[in-house]
Amino acid sequence: MFYVYILKCKDGSYYTGHTDDIDKRINEHVRGETPSYTSKRLPVTLVYMQEFPSRYEALVAERQIKSWGRNKKEALIKQNWELISLLSKRRVRSNPSRRFARQIPQDERPAE
Repeated sequence: MFYVYILKCKDGSYYTGHTDDIDKRINEHVRGETPSYTSKRLPVTLVYMQEFPSRYEALVAERQIKSWGRNKKEALIKQNWELISLLSKRRVRSNPSRRFARQIPQDERPAE
């Protein structure tokens, strides 16, 4: 099995990673044994963990979670699927219009 995990750091930030040995990896973070983001933000607390059947799936999930904002990560930690869905829809709706608006000169934009 492979795992994706989220740690909450002393400064309130979140760190997301993946591993095939969850106990060993979390202990490394807790003890600050590896120079990483978390070693400068001790203590850390495990707040979320999910199993995956392959390293690839865990890595894909890790990258996806790392791209999320704080609110969406906290919704995942609380397993609030409704809020995750809402936050996902907001991002999808807002991004295309912002990109589209930037491509059209201000004086050529349609009136709202």
